[in-house]
Order: sequence, then C-alpha cells, then structure tokens
Amino acid sequence: MRTAGGTALRVTGLSKTFPGTRALRAVSLEVRRGDIHALVGGNGSGKSTLVKILAGVHAGDAGGTIEVGALQRRSDHWSPPSARAAGVRVVHQDVAVFDDLTVAENLALGRGFETTRAGRIRWRSLHQRAAAVLRRFHIGAAPDTAAHALRPSDRTMLAIARALQDQEVGHDAVLVLDEPTAALPEADAERLLSALRRYAAAGQTIVLVSHRLDEVLAVADRASVMRDGAVVATLDADELTEERLVELIAGRVRKPVRPTSGSRRAGQAILQVRDLAGGPVAAAGFELRAGEVLGLAGLAGAGGPELLRMLFGAHAVDAGHVTLEGRPVRFRTPHEAVGAGVAYVSARRSAEGAFPALSVRENLSAAGIREYWRGLHLRRREERADAVRSIEAFSIRTSSDERPMATLSGGNQQKVVLARWLQRRPRLLLLDEPTQAVDVTARAEIHAHIRAAADQGTAVLVVSSDFEELALLSDRALVLDRGRIVAELRRPHLDRHRLTALAHQTMENAT
Repeated sequence: MRTAGGTALRVTGLSKTFPGTRALRAVSLEVRRGDIHALVGGNGSGKSTLVKILAGVHAGDAGGTIEVGALQRRSDHWSPPSARAAGVRVVHQDVAVFDDLTVAENLALGRGFETTRAGRIRWRSLHQRAAAVLRRFHIGAAPDTAAHALRPSDRTMLAIARALQDQEVGHDAVLVLDEPTAALPEADAERLLSALRRYAAAGQTIVLVSHRLDEVLAVADRASVMRDGAVVATLDADELTEERLVELIAGRVRKPVRPTSGSRRAGQAILQVRDLAGGPVAAAGFELRAGEVLGLAGLAGAGGPELLRMLFGAHAVDAGHVTLEGRPVRFRTPHEAVGAGVAYVSARRSAEGAFPALSVRENLSAAGIREYWRGLHLRRREERADAVRSIEAFSIRTSSDERPMATLSGGNQQKVVLARWLQRRPRLLLLDEPTQAVDVTARAEIHAHIRAAADQGTAVLVVSSDFEELALLSDRALVLDRGRIVAELRRPHLDRHRLTALAHQTMENAT
C-alpha cells in the first residue's frame, strides 16, 4: 500500500434530489492523494449520480461541499468549469475514442489542435507531442495508428491519457474511471489494472467505480460502499474481503447462486449447429439440449457474439447448417427468429436492447405488443398488469411502470430486457454478456432467472468474457478460437482457471 499524502478529494454532506427520487443522501467521502479508491455498490445505489456530480454534469442540492486540492465549492455551485479547474477528469465506460481518427488526433481532441497563423494544423508538432504522451502512459502505439486498430485496453488507456495529458505527475488532479474494465476480456482488464497501479505509484489519485469485486480486492488502497444513495462504509485494503463487500452492498448476507446441473438431466436436442461460418466464425459445430446452459468462452475476436447474431438472423451466414427442434432453419431476420421461439439479449444494451425514451412498461411489452391489441384498441390495463408482475418477479427497482427506461440503473435495465424475453418462454435463449456492468446482487438475481428458465426447459447459450461467470452458470462450456470450437469442459472439471488456460493456450499455439 502507498503512503498517504494528504487528501486529494473531499465530499461532505452531498445530496441530490430528482423529481420523485432522492438519489444521494448526505454523502461524505475522502480520497487520499495517490490512492486507488474504489467506489462499489449495487445498481441504483447512487454511484453514477455521484460521478456525474463530480464531473459537473449535475449540480448537488444545497448544503454540501466538494473540495479538490485547494479548490472548494458548494455542491449546488459545482459545474463542468469547476470540475475542469479543480483537475477532476472523468473517463466513462463508453470511452469516446473515435475509431476513424488516429491516436494523435484523438489526443488532440482533448486539448485542441496546434495551428499556424494561417489556420493549418502543425502535424509534425502534433505527432511529436503525441509520441511523448504515448511513452509517458506506456501505450504501445504510434501517433499515426488508427484508433480502431488498438486493442481494447489500449483504447481505454488512450482515453485516460487524453484526460491527463496536461497534468503533471503528483498534481492534485483526480481521475475518475467509471467501469473501465466492464467490456474488457480478462487479459485486457489485467493489463489496464497494471497500468492503473503504475499511475497511482507515480502519484496519480484514482477513483475506480467497478462491479468486479476481484479487481477491487486486487488494486484498491481503500473502498467505499454505497447503498440506497449513501456511503455505508469505507474500508482499508487490509479490511477488504469479497464476503464483506457483498454483505455491505446487499445489506445482508447473500448466498451465491450455484448451478444445479450436476443432478439435472438435459432433455431433447433443441439446437444443432454444424460447420457454421460467417464473419470471424470459421466452422463452428455443437449441440444444445432443452434445460441446458451452454457457455461459450473465448478471447476478443474469437467470434462468440457473431455466432449468436447469426443464430438470431442478425448476421450473415456464409455456410453451414442449423437445426432448431429438428427443423433446418436459416433466419434471414430477427423477426423470423423471434417467431420460431428464439430470444436474444445483446451486450449492447443501450443500442440494441433497451428503448431509453420509452417507459419500463413499454420496454417490457415491446417483444409481444401485438398480443395486447384487439382491433384498433390497445388493452393497456392488461399490459400494465403484466408489467407490474414482471417488475415484482424480477426485482426491478423502479417507482412506477411508467418511469422512463433511461432513468433506471444499468442493472435494472438489464433485468427489464431479460424479463421481456423470458416472459415469452423462449425455446432458445441467446445471451451476450448478460451481466456486463451489473452489480453482484443483480448478477446473482439474473443468474437465478436464467437457471429458472433452463429448469423450465429453455435451452440457453451464453457468451461471456467473464470466465468466472461461465464456470458458475454453465452446465457445459465450449472454448472458441478464431471461429472454431477447440475444447469442451464439463462438470466437475469446469472452472474459471481451466477456461482461461484453454482460451490463451489456443492463441499461443497459433503464434
């Protein structure tokens, strides 16, 4: 643990009220200079609201204060210029790296382009400065590298470098990272965490918002736990355990969901895939039975998400054969797949799963809205009654079924999307990163609903970069490498370490 060097950030008595909701309740938080200070809590606990206030996106209620270094402001007077002047830099989960621009151009967006008197960009100076920033942040790329060619962890580090490029080491600047590893494979996540350790060792203060308790335990000097809009505890590194964090997040001791696959027998074959090819998928073949949860593990680019999309009619199929309940199929559109009893939950929740501007009720009924129409009339009473039942059954935290979807936390939005499909009792459920950026409590609840669907006969195919999740949830797991199935694990030999070793071994054998 690093030696404390004073206080870099102090929040005192911070509250935030939205119409009908008190999102923060007298939050007080102290972050020491040069520490990695984790901020954890369940979905809806107030973490996102706190981050947005620190960034100046929202102003707090009157009565609180925010202090960064020598700058102190009332929380209701805090603004983006205040945050900027104080040295608060926020990198969101969507890192806003522009793929079609070069690394140097992405860096310049954070501070402006140097130009001549005639308005022309000083490209040589721009690239020289970018090269220095890349060396400083240990990013293995050239200034003229296209951003889309970077590996996922380097994209996040580029966003961090863009935010901190004008700050000196040891400056009072506070870097706030909101779920930086949520969408990263395990190897890239570890690479990013190693970089954060280097930055903190050099004196950088970091507030790390994360749902991944293993990474909190690995890198945090301190951790604050939020629940119901308040900070309920702050623990030093030597006090941190996964059990203690889970208990504080949930407000009670929770038992993890354990698969029941050891004693349950799978039913008839629901899905048979043979030599399926398209995009990065080369020649995949496997069988999935009723009541079975089958995991697909692989490194970035292995083809798991594309395989799911091909089965759902959302990605072109070049070759191969798919049989669903004994009938050959090749869906041309997702509409055809839904009609055949196939459901798909995308990892891109905001873009492909949720309808942020619609209400929770409308999101829940979106996949079966035709069932509520009688002639020219929509039976809103029945739609509302079904929505209320789903909200209760899936423990969706919302004040009303009429509340806009965009106002829900990420975990509750995910539960809405999952409920939408499970209430239709699909024969085949396709899940891409089902608990990405979801807290430990919601993760357990989502796993329980997936297992319950399997117990009722649904065949489940799940892709996840979290191999621990696959080991916990799956009856059987396949390892995918460059579009091909290269290994299979069954219980009792299915665990995170074997999946990780197999996924990396296949890549190493190819190099």
